[in-house]
Amino acid sequence: MLAKMTAKNQLTLPKVVTDLVGATDYFEVEARNGQIVLTPVRIQRANAVRAKLAELNLTGQDIDQAVAWARRTDPS
Repeated sequence: MLAKMTAKNQLTLPKVVTDLVGATDYFEVEARNGQIVLTPVRIQRANAVRAKLAELNLTGQDIDQAVAWARRTDPS
């Protein structure tokens, strides 16, 4: 299969290839021995947020209070 590079350095990957690796919006790109290697990356944002909250030992109440504080119209 061929993929043609556009004038803007963009490639369209053949559907049969993307079907084989599964749905993803992002690819890790690296050059290896004169080849371009694309590795599908699945971003897990929600899991990263949960892990950070756990690391900071924040509770749901802490978050509610922070949101309420941020939404206040009084600047003091």
